[in-house]
Amino acid sequence: MILVGTASWADKSLVDSGKFYPPEVKNAEERLRYYAGHFPLVEVDSSYYALPSPTVAQAWAERTPEGFVFNVKAFRLFTGHQALPKVLPKDLREALGAEPNKNIYLRDLPAEIREELWQRMREAIQPLKDAGKFGCWHFQFAPWLAFHPENRALLEDCRRQLADDQLAVEFRNHSWYEQKHQRYTLDFLSELRASHVVVDAPRGVKPEIPTVWAVTDARLALLRLHGRNAETWNKKGLKTSSERFNYDYSDEELGELLPGLRQLNEQASQVDVLFNNNHEDQGQRNAASLSRMLR
Repeated sequence: MILVGTASWADKSLVDSGKFYPPEVKNAEERLRYYAGHFPLVEVDSSYYALPSPTVAQAWAERTPEGFVFNVKAFRLFTGHQALPKVLPKDLREALGAEPNKNIYLRDLPAEIREELWQRMREAIQPLKDAGKFGCWHFQFAPWLAFHPENRALLEDCRRQLADDQLAVEFRNHSWYEQKHQRYTLDFLSELRASHVVVDAPRGVKPEIPTVWAVTDARLALLRLHGRNAETWNKKGLKTSSERFNYDYSDEELGELLPGLRQLNEQASQVDVLFNNNHEDQGQRNAASLSRMLR
């Protein structure tokens, strides 16, 4: 089974373009219902920036048909990224007492606040689990998290905190895929029962992340497509992520992905394909085109 969808259904560039949602689709509920009528899978991007509430997740479950799948991005502090204290729940922010304009990292938090954040992240998606619509936690690790024992321990802690959940791991540091490390990396993910995320991204940039067609958990394989816009990949001063991922895959480029997808499909029970090129309706158009090719 191969499911194709996009990373987010409510990106500002997509909504403002008017190229995917018809004029009569005007609010958040209508947009999700419309999206779910066209694709069986979506990635929740907002959970990376702040923890969603169970009430919001309940609404997502109610607005989508049976069998629809949500992959949820893990909160940014759990993937090695920094954040301002304002993104924390109010009570935890007050308990922390951190400077409001100074970035914090996971290591800056007392153990009891870290544990509470994990607990709230688990609770946030419980309605999706209850509805049978939760797919996996997507961990997009920071580019500076290199192949290192400390960072491998971070992955082990993620598995401990989400013991029974499907995890998907996307590395943004090339050291995990260097020749001397790649086999260990894939074996390590297999031991954690975590799915390696196959990445399609620009070439000739630093860091360049290779496309490694491999399955580390037979339950789920993933392909995540960021576009191939090398010019904007590391460009400073961009106002939105849609500028960075501004890329329209040609049918020829999509067709070149089919052998790799067939390989994943032979080794895993389910394959998720997510388009993260989110300038206007590029992701939705490309996802529709690939779906037609797969059919």
